[in-house]
Amino acid sequence: MSLLGSAVLAFWHDIAPGGDAEFNHWHTREHIPERVGVPGFLCGRRYTALAAAPRYFNLYETESLATLSGAAYVARLNDPTPWTRRALPLFRNSKRTACRVALSLGSGVGDVIATLELGPAPGRAEELGAWLTSTALPSVGERPGIVGVHLCEGDVETTQVRTEEKKLRDRPDELARWVILLEGIDAGVVESAGASLLGPAELTRRGATDAGPWRSTACNTASRPERITLTLTPPSAGERAGGGAQGSSGRLSCHPAARS
Repeated sequence: MSLLGSAVLAFWHDIAPGGDAEFNHWHTREHIPERVGVPGFLCGRRYTALAAAPRYFNLYETESLATLSGAAYVARLNDPTPWTRRALPLFRNSKRTACRVALSLGSGVGDVIATLELGPAPGRAEELGAWLTSTALPSVGERPGIVGVHLCEGDVETTQVRTEEKKLRDRPDELARWVILLEGIDAGVVESAGASLLGPAELTRRGATDAGPWRSTACNTASRPERITLTLTPPSAGERAGGGAQGSSGRLSCHPAARS
């Protein structure tokens, strides 16, 4: 489905050897619920890499970029809990970027999400952006088993707000420039779509630089505020016939709750 707001926080990282159990417990029980409790945060998800590093990808959907530099969120970042102070030093190889959502299309939330980092070559940002948003990504979104396609553009000023939590990680976070997200019912679907329609040669021809590699990750957990509801959509006849959803009974979607 389309992302819920006009901005996201994209965060890739590894965890120090022996720290995964502690990280996953903290992230599931405290961190994601804490984050989606901040005004303007709409949904939080954690994915684990199926192959290549980094091991974890976290995606937070927010109302706007202003949410990610706003007083409520910054206050939370500057007052880490005791558990957070123990967990954040476990982080390694962090890349964390606040992004504006340039395009978001889809009908569900994927069991698997593939991420691709890239940037426009000098003088070609408009050309590349137009091709991705008007041609390439809408075409990928029509492929069977793809449930969401998104283009997110990094915002350096918002990302680089100084906070107490950043001091607890092992080194300064790297930043992404642009990020393409493909959501699908299984790894084969998203990897095939990325390789065939958004491969490195075609991206370079269209004005991209520093593209790749594609990284596929499987969803571990998702959380949202009480004002956001989660809906399980049964698989379509085509998905059932193709056996694509890794035994899944459908697609999980988060969307704003109806107002009374």
